[in-house]
Amino acid sequence: MQLAVRNLAGEVVDNIDVDSSVFEVPLNKAVVHQAMVRQLANARLGTADTKTRAEVAGSTRKLYKQKHTGRARKGSAKSPLLKGGGITFGPHPRSYRQRMPKKMRHLALRCLLSAKASSGEILVVDQLKLEQPKTAEMARVLKALGVTSSALVVTHRPEAGIVRSAQNLQGIRTLPAELLNVRDLLTYNYVVIGVDGIRVVESGLAVKASGRVG
Repeated sequence: MQLAVRNLAGEVVDNIDVDSSVFEVPLNKAVVHQAMVRQLANARLGTADTKTRAEVAGSTRKLYKQKHTGRARKGSAKSPLLKGGGITFGPHPRSYRQRMPKKMRHLALRCLLSAKASSGEILVVDQLKLEQPKTAEMARVLKALGVTSSALVVTHRPEAGIVRSAQNLQGIRTLPAELLNVRDLLTYNYVVIGVDGIRVVESGLAVKASGRVG
C-alpha cells in the first residue's frame, strides 16, 4: 500500500510504501471495543471510599430503650438507617485494571490505522518540524494539509516546538509515535504524522513472516 507524502504547504511531493500488515487490516469491531474498554478501565483510579458502621466515629450505645416509647426500635447512632451513620454496600478502594494480550492490543491499533488509511484520514508529511513554536504557524500547516476537524499530530519523538505550537488549538493533540493508543485514534478524526513517525509505528506493529509482531 502507498500513502501520499505532503510538505507543510500541503503539496504532494512523494509516495511511500507502507506495511500492508499494519495499514491493510480488516476492521475487527469486537477487538477494538475490548481494547477501548480496557484502556478506559485502566485509567480509573478506584479511590472512592465510604465508611461502614464499624468505621464511623461515635458511640455504640443504644439510643433509647427498646420498649414503651412508641418509637421505632433503634440501636446505635452508627446505624446505616440514620443520618451520619455508616454506608451500606458503598464503594471501597479497588483496582479496575483489565488484562489484554499484546497481540490483541496491537491488532486493535492496526485495525484503526487501516480504517483511517483507507478513508484518507492519515496525512503523512515529509518533515514534521517548525522553525519556531507558533500557534498560528501550526494552524496554517493543518489548514494546508486539509484538516477540517480534530486531529492527532504524531511525532517521531517528543518535539517541544510541535507541542507548544499545538497546545492552544482546539481539537488538536500531539503524541509521540510510540505512545499511539486506541482511545486517541477513536477520539480524533485525522492523524498527521511524519515519515519517520510512520516507520516507528511500523517497527512496533508490523507482523513478520513468522507471525510475530514488531
